[in-house]
Amino acid sequence: MIDTHAHVHDRSFDEDRDAMVARARERGVDAIVTVGCDVEDSLRACDVAERFGLAATVGIHPHEAKDAPGDLAAAFDALRERFGARVVAVGETGLDYHYDHSPRDVQRSVFAAQLAYARARHLPLVFHQREAHEDFVAGLRAGYDPRSQRGVVHCFTETSIEARIFAREFGLMLGIGGVVTFKTAEPLRDAVREIGLDAIVLETDCPYLAPVPHRGQRNEVAYVADTARVVAEVLGVDVATVVARTDANARALFDLAAPPA
Repeated sequence: MIDTHAHVHDRSFDEDRDAMVARARERGVDAIVTVGCDVEDSLRACDVAERFGLAATVGIHPHEAKDAPGDLAAAFDALRERFGARVVAVGETGLDYHYDHSPRDVQRSVFAAQLAYARARHLPLVFHQREAHEDFVAGLRAGYDPRSQRGVVHCFTETSIEARIFAREFGLMLGIGGVVTFKTAEPLRDAVREIGLDAIVLETDCPYLAPVPHRGQRNEVAYVADTARVVAEVLGVDVATVVARTDANARALFDLAAPPA
């Protein structure tokens, strides 16, 4: 099982990170992508990934766009030179108009820069989008090439309409996490039914958004198994099928090696 979007390097795990990763391994998680949100956070993600044998990403979250380095490409290149194949994607990047922690024009500019960087370096992308759908899609249409690029809309919580746009127009994966287990998430479950397993990967976004029955607690990687179980129920298939199909999607997306036989 693969957790395609975690923040294992988050400070909330500083006291029990080893135990948390061990719990994930015990529940069958054999690959984890820990995701960077600014240059400093990306460095921390890479350090933790190297220590635990994980994959990492480097990116500027839209919240942090106002503090993005002037030479974003140089900053990302330095991290990739230091950590090599440990870095598997650019992100998380995108737009967030819910909080507007960074001005919207700055968010759009930094988003476009990361799209261009990933395209030039042949790297997949991890996308964040919240309450900015029209501008996000416009940014993709302007700067993302579905014929040559790969990506995932992480923490997808929208409807079948948005799911079809992302999966069918852009060939993107949808990152399905703990929200799919929430009582109020029937539109999301409908989107999962609409798209099916060919366009889905599993994630936790830990330490955020713990699934039922852990809702309200600190989320952790092991809980991706609870999301897999609910996705299986929604689609009327067994959990093993969900894990096999979403793992294959994740390995193709991030070019992750298969686990040893």
